[in-house]
Amino acid sequence: MRAVVVDPDGTVRVEDRADPVLPGPDGAVVEVTATAICGSDLHFLEGHYPMAEPVSVGHEAVGIVREIGADVRGVAVGDRVLVSSVAGCGRCAGCATSDPVRCVSGPQIFGSGVLGGAQAELMAVPAADFQLLRVPDGIDTEAALLLTDNLATGWAAAKRADIPVGGTVAVIGAGSVGQCAVRSALFLGAATVFVVDPVESRRERAALAGATAAPPPAAATVMEATNGLGADAVIDAVGTDTTLDDAIASVRVGGTVSVVGVHDLQPYPFPALMGLLRSLTVRWTTAPVQQTWPELIPLLRAGRLDVSGVFTATLPLADAADGYAAAMSRSAGHIKIQLTP
Repeated sequence: MRAVVVDPDGTVRVEDRADPVLPGPDGAVVEVTATAICGSDLHFLEGHYPMAEPVSVGHEAVGIVREIGADVRGVAVGDRVLVSSVAGCGRCAGCATSDPVRCVSGPQIFGSGVLGGAQAELMAVPAADFQLLRVPDGIDTEAALLLTDNLATGWAAAKRADIPVGGTVAVIGAGSVGQCAVRSALFLGAATVFVVDPVESRRERAALAGATAAPPPAAATVMEATNGLGADAVIDAVGTDTTLDDAIASVRVGGTVSVVGVHDLQPYPFPALMGLLRSLTVRWTTAPVQQTWPELIPLLRAGRLDVSGVFTATLPLADAADGYAAAMSRSAGHIKIQLTP
């Protein structure tokens, strides 16, 4: 099969690899029909994570089940499915909460060097009944891909931000997760959602969904708009030292900062005294992907939550290097890129 790999020097290429085998009696092999580049994939190119050998990347996939183990009951060969980006064993008390991050054996992420990547023609999926979901009627491919990670992450970020109905929210970062967080915050009752990003067209795209566009830093706009009080909640969808500082500076006393941006491996100098004196709540979240599906799917099917316009390009898998170059540019026209094997 063909698979997208990133070399230790940050080179992206498509190489031929052996087809994956069935990962046990509870597993499945899925033929990938659509996958996508996530902002967190770019950390491999930027040197934020150490790599000793090429990594098969990607953790967002929609596809067709081609093989199942004897113990699989939830899906059948030929089913069109979406794959959770985060995997759990599916059998423990943690997975019983539908949150793979709580897996007692430890969660795993596809395309992180342990499980094979989703940017490939085939992928092996352990604990298929837990990781896979038949794509429901009324859910198109783009929405299904977003349900594997970015929409689940944006939704979880908004839910964990303690947004009061009628409140003010700032979303830092207008990439695909930020775009989803804007939509989620508005749905959950925010009256005003500032979207903060250095790229004007990204801010404008979020504004089409109902956000108020603002250049960074967030604190300047938010403090002026709230007479110095700050936002009730701030969602950081970037996760750098700079954006974390900005998020903490933008939130009001007693407010909540919800972080879903992926930080690098360097320690963050958290301003603990400020957090204490201002009674801040700060939450870091890896999305409980499976847990979000019962909430998000009915909203998408009913048209109550609109995620159109998050994807900006579709390329064949063979052109993955071009797709990564576009994503790395973080330019106006490239927010979310789909790859089709």
